[in-house]
Parts: sequence; C-alpha cells; structure tokens
Amino acid sequence: MAGLSRGSKIFQQNLKLTQLGKTGQIDEAIKVFNRITHPNTVTYNSMISVYAKNGRIYDARKMFDKMRLKNLVSWNTMINGYLFNGQVDKACELFDKMPERDHFTYALMITCFARNEELEKARNVFESLPDKSNVACWNAMLTGYSKAGRLNDARKMFDEMPIKNLVSWNSILSGYTQNGEMEFGVKFFEEMEEKDIISWNLLLDGFIGVGNLDSAKEVFAKIPYPNVVSRVTMLSGFARYGMVSAAERIFEQMPEKNEVAWNAMLAAYVQNGTIDMAASLFNKMSQRNAVAYTTMIDGYVRAGKLKEARDLLDSMPLKNVGARTAMISGYIQNNRVDEARRVFDRTATRDVVCWNTMIAGYAQCGRIDEALDLFKKMEPKSIVVWNTMIAGYAQVGQVEKALEMFEKMGERNVISWNSLISGYTQNGFYVDALKHFIMMARDGKKPDQSTFASVLSSCSNLAAEHIGKQIHQVVIKTGYVKNLSACNALIITYAKCGNIFDAEKMFKDVENADIVSWNSLLAGYALNGYGKEAVKLFEGMEETEVVPDEVTFVSVLSACKHAGLSDAGANLFEHMTKKYSINPSSEHYACMVDLLGRAGRLEDAFRLIKDMKTKVTPEMWGALFGACRMHNNLKIAGCAIVKLLELEPQTSTNLVVLSNMYADLGRWGDVERVRETIKKSGAGRLPGCSWIEDRKQLLVFLCGDDTSPQAAENFNVLLTLTAQMMDMCHIPPMTSFGLDFDD
Repeated sequence: MAGLSRGSKIFQQNLKLTQLGKTGQIDEAIKVFNRITHPNTVTYNSMISVYAKNGRIYDARKMFDKMRLKNLVSWNTMINGYLFNGQVDKACELFDKMPERDHFTYALMITCFARNEELEKARNVFESLPDKSNVACWNAMLTGYSKAGRLNDARKMFDEMPIKNLVSWNSILSGYTQNGEMEFGVKFFEEMEEKDIISWNLLLDGFIGVGNLDSAKEVFAKIPYPNVVSRVTMLSGFARYGMVSAAERIFEQMPEKNEVAWNAMLAAYVQNGTIDMAASLFNKMSQRNAVAYTTMIDGYVRAGKLKEARDLLDSMPLKNVGARTAMISGYIQNNRVDEARRVFDRTATRDVVCWNTMIAGYAQCGRIDEALDLFKKMEPKSIVVWNTMIAGYAQVGQVEKALEMFEKMGERNVISWNSLISGYTQNGFYVDALKHFIMMARDGKKPDQSTFASVLSSCSNLAAEHIGKQIHQVVIKTGYVKNLSACNALIITYAKCGNIFDAEKMFKDVENADIVSWNSLLAGYALNGYGKEAVKLFEGMEETEVVPDEVTFVSVLSACKHAGLSDAGANLFEHMTKKYSINPSSEHYACMVDLLGRAGRLEDAFRLIKDMKTKVTPEMWGALFGACRMHNNLKIAGCAIVKLLELEPQTSTNLVVLSNMYADLGRWGDVERVRETIKKSGAGRLPGCSWIEDRKQLLVFLCGDDTSPQAAENFNVLLTLTAQMMDMCHIPPMTSFGLDFDD
C-alpha cells in the first residue's frame, strides 16, 4: 500500500509538472521537481519537456545528460524539445546517437526537417525507415510537402500510400487550402471518402485566407455540427477584413464560449483598433488567462497607451514572457529603449521572441554595440537572432560586420540570405548583392519576394538590364511572377535600364496594381524623359480611383521637369495641395524650382524659394543656379551660388559648382585653388562613379581615372559632343559674370 501511495503521489506530481509547463510557470515547476524525493524517468521526461517548451533548452539538455536511465521517450522528448526551439542541427546530432528508434522518432525528424524547409533531408529520413507501414511517417512527409507548397509531390505521395487515414486526407486538403488553391481544394473535399469537423474547418479557413467571405459563409452554414473552432475561425475571418459587427454576431450566437472564443473576440477588437471595446470585453471576462492579458497589453501598445499597458502588466497575477515581450515591444516602438531594457532585465524566464525583440530594438535604433553585448549573452542563439544582428549591422552601414556574422552562423535560412543581400543593396554594394544572390542559389535556398526586390533594385541601380532579365526568368520559374512586390521591382528595373516598353508591359500584366506599381512606372517615365506619358498615366491613375501620394507627385513633377512641361507641372503642383491636401516637401519644391528654371521662368523660381514655408535645401539653390547658367541670368546666379556656399561650404558639389563658375570666367588660378580645397577637405574622397552594361559586361568608370586605354579617345569624343550640343541649343559661354550679391 505504501508503495502504491508513493507511486500515486509521484503520478500527481508529474501531472502537476506538465500543467505548470503548459501555463509557463517554470519557476513553480522547478520547485515542484526539487521537492520530489524519488523522481522516476517520467518525472525527468516531464521536466525536460517543461524546460524545452519554455525556451530553456540548455537546461533541458543538462537534465537529459544527467539522467542515469534514459528510455526511448527520454530521447524523443529531447529531440522534440530541439524541434520546438528550432535547433535542427542539435536534433540531428541526437538522432544519430540514439541506441534505438521507433516510428515516433522518425516522424519527429521528418517533421523537424520539413518545418525547416529541408524537404530533401526529410525525404532521406523517410527513405531510411526500416518499415514503411507506419501511416504517421507518411503523414509527416505529406504535411511537409503541403506546407512548402509542393502540392504535386504531396499528391503523388498520397496516391502511393499503402494505408490512408483521415489525417492523410486532411493533410492534402490543408495543402490546397493553405496555399490558396481553393478550386483544387473544393474538388478534393468533395472526393474525400470521409470527412470530419477538421475537414470542414480547413475548407472554411481556406476561403477566409483568399478573402472569399461569401463562400466562407456558405461553408459555415453547411457544417453539420460546427464546433468552437468553426465559430472562432469565422469570427476571426470577419475581424481580419474589418467586419467587427459580423464578428460580434458570431460571438453572441455561440452556445458555449470558452477561453479561446473570448480571446478571439478580444483579438478582433484589438486588431481593428477598437481598444475601448476590447477593454470593456476584457473587464467582462470571468476568467482571464495569460493570452487575454497579453492580447490586451498588445492592444494598448498599438493604441499608444503605454501607461495603461504597463498598469495592466503590473496587475497580472502571473506575468508570462509573452506579456512582458509585448510591453518591451511597445517601449521600443516609441523609442523608449532603456525602459524596454528594464522590463527585459526583470523577465526571469526569457524565450527566443523576448531576446530577439530586445536585441532587435537596440539594432533598429542604431545601438548596435548594446545589441551585440546582449547577443553574446543569449544562449542558445536562435537563427532569428543571428538574422537580426546581420540586418542590424547592415542598417548602420557596417556591411563587413554583417558578412562576418553571416559567415559565423551555423545554419542559415532564406531570411539570413535576404538580410545580407538587402544590406548590400541598401549600402550601395550592388555587385556584392548579385554575387550573394548566386551563392544563395548554390546553397540550395529558394529566393522569395524579398530576395527579388533586393537583387532587382541592385540591377536597376547598376542599369544591368541583361542580369535583370535573367532574374525575371527566375521569378517566373519560382512562381513569384504574380507577386506584387516582385512585379513592382521588375517595373522599376526595366525603367531604370531605359527599357520603358518592358516596364509598361510588366505594369499591364500586374493584377490589382497598388500605389507602388503606379509610382514605379511614373518614376520610369520621369527617369527617361517621358513627360506627356507620365501626365497621361497620372490621369489614368485618378480615373482608376487610386489615390496618389507624395511619391507620385515627385515622379510626375520630375517627368514634367525633364520634358519642359512647365504649365502642366504647375497645374499638378496646385492639384497636389488643393485636391489631395498634400503639403509640399523639399523634393516637390526642388522639382518645381528646376521645372520653372529650365523653362526660363527664373523670377518665378526665385520667388517660389523666397516664399516657401519649408526649409530651403542646397538642391533648390543648385537647381536655380544651373538654370541661371543655362539662360545667362547673372544676377540670380550670383545670389544662388552665395546661398549654396552658405549652406554647404565644404561639400564637393558646391565647390565643383564654384570651380565651374570660375572656369566659365576664365579664372584658372581660382579653379586650381578650389580643386586643392576639395582634395584637402576630403569632400572628394569618394570619386564620382558610373557604369554601363555593354555586351553582357559591366563597365565601371571613375571620375579622374585616366588610366583606361580609351580615356583619351573618350575625352576627345566628349569635347566634340559638348561643342555640338552647345551650338544646337544656343547656349552662350558665360565669359563675363557680374556677381551682384544684393537681393
């Protein structure tokens, strides 16, 4: 009896351990474990699971290594812990050391690789199965293919299965619905030999995912016995598309409301910014779990009510890591990083998200050294935090450090490559971005829309049209040809390479073009001097009821400027302020000054600068000075150059302008003096650079580099062209320059 009593007690204690682990009360779980005088293998397995599920995988492994008697469940629990924390390499290492394996072990490893998008490795584990009769292993492989969007592979495997169960059917259905293939999904659903509530819910969720709420409502009405998941799915669907009243009706009609239902309605209010309604519902809840508190704290953070969020956090009976992380995120979003750090320091049990949120906060605000200090303390380091550090270094311009991080990390995913490639692009290292895009393909990682956006941006900045076309083919092959961000990147790439025809074709092929699509083509017209086409496109944009933004007007005004459409530009400038209530930025004013100046309306341009309410920039005075040189207006030119030198006396641009001015006057001694000043000041430390693609080869030219064999020939051709252009445009040389600095 005594033995039975002790066994019963251990059973209860093991059960309590598991419950505490599920609710995140890890400190309480540790106390319970330490009070157990005779822990058995189940006790150790439970505690390993508690550690792993709460992000303390290092402690889980320490306990696993201390166990004298490990059974198969112990090994599987530890592998599952690594899987839960995304440490695939550690799981593989343990898998290789196992003295024995069962079907659950194999299913775990298949799932592990599949979740990490390493489907070939998952398939290798599957093929190594001694006995392929276990349906769970087949289903793990099916799920992996389905989630990765490899639906043909999933369907082929499904057809080859010796035995299928309901999970198998639902795995294929899930593949269709989660990947938006609703036509195939509906057909497969109708062919299913048996269906359960999960099948109906998958179909329902699929229609909601593609935004087809009418079909979703029809499916919901046909479900024989809808459960809480069915109703919460429909509720969440309404909330996702801003239909809060419809979500409320579903909630009110629920025969039974469990915690999931209450939390879903709370999330619906938060998601749609109705924080007062969320607070009212939260106060009505008879039982509030950690999810409810976290959702409400997140809602206050979104609404900018940090005091209310902090008060609620302080009132939580058991402050879980999710709620604390939401508070940390709120402080970071409001640039209160030091307060975020104080909450972080008071968080005893931190998971990967908590660590990454704090490290990302430091990185985003440029405090990269503090991010690195925290990064070094994090153990173990997840792939997410490595990626955060790479992006952080790239953001502050330390690309070499970003590459160093990239090379040090063990396992890399698509985000790792994207962080590095976008870092190169953002910092002007376009060739390096393209090189690493090629290396990414060799590493077996499939590019996504973010990858294409970065590398196409590099192509456009290099005017490397041939490479851009090759990447366009990759976009098609990888199935991103209908992705909006990839299409927009292709539009601007072709436009910047001077290929307006393909840019227009790409624009016409875009389904549901957004403001970025329109702006990309407008920018292309502006870059290539298609003023009338830009104005016509803008009119088409208004007819389609796409509301233009600040970027739109910068592009269309720039296009008018290059095409000499001063009246159209002036009308658009007025249109921007009166119809769309857009306050002109310095870029808009600079376009207008340049536009008026090129048209010879120098007095109007000068008056615009004098009367403008925003800060006058050097670019505006520079544009005015250039126009004065073109139209030989000596007085306004003198005012412009003085203002330029006042604003930026040591920049290479203004000093070069001054040098050219002296050259026009024939004052070569002053020209030499200014050039010496440029060298000494370091303003010219980075020489001007241009490039052109010729015969599929990228040719780079540096300012002042006369080492090229063709340098003398190029210079002579340039002189000839300059003389011809000045003659054709009737531009008089400024042989005299009456400098009058009075207004």
